[in-house]
Amino acid sequence: MAKTNFKSVDDYMATQPKEVRPILQRIRSTIRKTLPAAEEVISYQIPTYKLHGSGVLYFAGWKQHYSLYPANEQLVAAFKDELAPYEVNDKGTIRFPYSKPVPVHLIAGIAKFRAQQAKERALAKRPAGKKR
Repeated sequence: MAKTNFKSVDDYMATQPKEVRPILQRIRSTIRKTLPAAEEVISYQIPTYKLHGSGVLYFAGWKQHYSLYPANEQLVAAFKDELAPYEVNDKGTIRFPYSKPVPVHLIAGIAKFRAQQAKERALAKRPAGKKR
């Protein structure tokens, strides 16, 4: 049985098959470079990037693909053309096959989009007297 009590993203990465680690590391470094203020944690036993107190972007490695989460309706609409070659399901998962190059620019764009959504949610939750 695979380890399921990860304490860090490094811990998670160490349990992945050697041949996919470089791919997952590229995804990780793309997200970290794009969202330098994000907190990198493990949530739902997968790597998670948090901004404004909530999870913005998650990724996970699977047997034949890796996935990014969550892909809401707005994100899917905004990246419709770029996401066309990939599987996007109605539960908010984008699946990328290991057999294709990592779409670094697409992942960075998704990270920026999700960060903007998180910022807007955080601003909407602030009491009216505390807006800047």
